[in-house]
Amino acid sequence: MSEVLHVTGEGLQKLKDELDHLRTVERPLISKMLSDARDKGDLTENAEYAAAKEAQSMLELKIAKLEDIVARSRIIDESKIDTSTVRILHKVKIRNKSSNAVMEYQLVPESEANIKLGKIAVNSPIARGLIGRKIGETVDIKVPSGIIPFEIISISV
Repeated sequence: MSEVLHVTGEGLQKLKDELDHLRTVERPLISKMLSDARDKGDLTENAEYAAAKEAQSMLELKIAKLEDIVARSRIIDESKIDTSTVRILHKVKIRNKSSNAVMEYQLVPESEANIKLGKIAVNSPIARGLIGRKIGETVDIKVPSGIIPFEIISISV
């Protein structure tokens, strides 16, 4: 059985927009490339045709993958999110107890993760260590560089 993917309304719209772009812009473009390459004669020695077929194959694979993701996606209702413990879509302010550095992250589905915007994937080591924890708790999180103790300062939506 396929796994349900939880996304925000904004995240799902981005996926749908990308899928629409691939179907309405990229697919016709590759179709034209194939047509132009076919018009150049012998297909057995036509590198342009082979490249266009390869591009078409990759595009169709990407479209199928996005269609699957969109079909399995469920929008998370942000108004019903409890902030007593850390969960997906929460903004969590944490303090590294070793360096006293304070960071704030939002836990988001993997498809929406963007560390530059402070959005970390819910399946990342830090997010997995924070899920289910409460304000004031100290959590030892295993990261590639070792184990780091974090204190949860605040949880918000």
